[in-house]
Amino acid sequence: MDLISILDRNACVLNIPERDKQGALKRIAGIAAGTGALEGFDAQLIYDKLIERENQGSTGIGNGIAIPHTRLPGMKRFLLFIVTSERGVDFSAIDRKRVRMFFVLLGPEEQVNEHLKILAAISHVLTSSNVKREIQGAITSTALYEAFLRNVRIAESGTTPEQNFKALFVILYVDDFFYDILEFFIQEGIEGATVLESSGMGQYISNIPLFASFIGFMNEDKNRSRTIVAMIPEDRLQEIAAGIEEITGNLDKKEGAMMFAVDVCFAKGTMKMM
Repeated sequence: MDLISILDRNACVLNIPERDKQGALKRIAGIAAGTGALEGFDAQLIYDKLIERENQGSTGIGNGIAIPHTRLPGMKRFLLFIVTSERGVDFSAIDRKRVRMFFVLLGPEEQVNEHLKILAAISHVLTSSNVKREIQGAITSTALYEAFLRNVRIAESGTTPEQNFKALFVILYVDDFFYDILEFFIQEGIEGATVLESSGMGQYISNIPLFASFIGFMNEDKNRSRTIVAMIPEDRLQEIAAGIEEITGNLDKKEGAMMFAVDVCFAKGTMKMM
């Protein structure tokens, strides 16, 4: 879906005064309730749904940016708007920095795939080094709207230079990290990944006579793993790896998770999931 068609100029607001997450989300819900896309919707309902989503994990993706989003029953069309905070909001972002730019997405409850596509499109626009600078430099809500609009057009119509890619493998024995990492990939505009159900050697080693007495231990669920495989632009590999460690913690000091990247000498096709 075209971001330009769902971006509401009148809902873009500069410098909200709230400093905490709950206050900022109440302000955002109030702004949303005043738009045509949510006419007749109660601000409290919108706030409750936004909080429900935040309780699953902060939408603060780092670098002063958050993408609060949720799906609302009865909503007919998508709504996107931008809110800024000059002093920043304590939003429990993954890098623990205060959030100064909110890109708010609300959409129909049943349009899950379209919702994910729009989140990926927003994340893609935000990879531009100009966006943050231009939005932070906006002195009116119209300038705020037009700054994002300009970067959307560049992202949608600009030619993409040929890129070198790495195949990134993330092996997880800890389920707690799995969905957070998938969500992080979507937020970063990574266009698809594949997930392999896998296991450690412990599942098989009990068949060796020397280790037969450990059969119960080796068959425990903790020996099962998931491997996420994704194609990552080479120039973003360190950034993506750092984002993963914001979720897992320092992988050099932890057990149960590992990532590595390999060169891709040939590739055709795509791993886009939709």
